[in-house]
Amino acid sequence: MDEQIIGLQEWLATPVGRYLLDWEQHHMDAAVADAFGFHALQLGVPVLDALRSNRMPHRWRADQQPDAVAPLRCALLTDFAALPFPAASLDLLVLPHTLESSIDPHATLREVERVLVPEGRVVICGLNPVSLWTLRQGLGMLLRRVGLRGQWGPLYLPRAEEVIGHWRLRDWLRLLSFDTERVQFGCYVPPVRSAKWLGRWGFMERWGARWWPVLGACYLVVGVKRVRGMRVLTPAWKPAPKRSTQAAPVASHLETGKHGMPHE
Repeated sequence: MDEQIIGLQEWLATPVGRYLLDWEQHHMDAAVADAFGFHALQLGVPVLDALRSNRMPHRWRADQQPDAVAPLRCALLTDFAALPFPAASLDLLVLPHTLESSIDPHATLREVERVLVPEGRVVICGLNPVSLWTLRQGLGMLLRRVGLRGQWGPLYLPRAEEVIGHWRLRDWLRLLSFDTERVQFGCYVPPVRSAKWLGRWGFMERWGARWWPVLGACYLVVGVKRVRGMRVLTPAWKPAPKRSTQAAPVASHLETGKHGMPHE
């Protein structure tokens, strides 16, 4: 493996990685704050406290690496494609860069669908393959192939098994009967490395969200699990009108009407 390609955990400790974490933490707090239920689970990236604003009584974090879960409370060590939970038992799952670092993202997403309750939510963060950051990553890899390895220093982004675009992710979710409730992009700053320059280019966040929204370096997708054929029962707020037990008066043909005959 090339020594200049680092993993996600190491990359998140860099100024660029911390910039990404700040954006994701802010928007993750908003995405999970109103998710109700009893059981929530975060898969991977323990440095991001994705469930801190959620109010469910049972919240766990899981990872596939022993070193990542050792210092954490309520942490699980498990295979993301074989979660130790029964079917339809979790109300919320959070996947921060979990799919793109997974060997088999399809299996992980199918497992998420299995353990989620109907109307449960999944929140997914990922790197956008169409952005200035991934453009610099591609140019860096091209320079390496032609022998200019040290031209730009280390590659800009971390090593990933697969970078998944948001449209592709939405297709996967649709096949698993998820409705996409929300998509949001962020990190529009140019691919600079220092915290100083990242801060100076911070105004690009406002411009990018307005003028080129789908070109952010990362995205957040919220999906809702639907079970086709189910109908949500709502209480009957208006009681049915009561039927009168009294007999209705009926006019007799012997009575004198407007055009009737008088009694004898």
